[in-house]
Amino acid sequence: MSTAAYATVPTPLGPFTVITDTDTAVLASGWTADVENLRGLIHPRLRPEALRRYDALDETTAAVEQYHHGDVRAIDSVAVRQQSGPFLEHAWQILRKVPAGSPITYTAYAQLSGRPDAVRAAANACARNAAALFVPCHRILRTDGTLGGFRWGLSCKRWLLTHEQGAAESA
Repeated sequence: MSTAAYATVPTPLGPFTVITDTDTAVLASGWTADVENLRGLIHPRLRPEALRRYDALDETTAAVEQYHHGDVRAIDSVAVRQQSGPFLEHAWQILRKVPAGSPITYTAYAQLSGRPDAVRAAANACARNAAALFVPCHRILRTDGTLGGFRWGLSCKRWLLTHEQGAAESA
């Protein structure tokens, strides 16, 4: 029976929950206290059968807190484990390379992912991302520069982008 760890911490955007596997890689995360909803986002082959609550998850929780307090690069080295087809897995790796404070369009994201004509597939990679924040799908905008969708709400996406832009300008 597989058991994963989880912790929920307060942030300026509300509670943020992270689920990690036994190797401390993030399986799912987001601005919610609903751990079962997050567990449902994990690919079935990785989805834990049970969850164990902790007050904090050491470096992962520290990275979340540091990010929300202004160190937007604190999340960059946190391990993430997601599973899907080859394109989605590659696209998620590309998302982790989009720098804070420099959002790009879905079109540019599709190009970086190696499939310039696959803008819808790139958008799908964002929509299917279970590890919000650590795989920063919030850094992808519509071609016209508007926000587009975000599982955790457009006000959350706007805050994240503004937060990252401010950190980039002060660096």
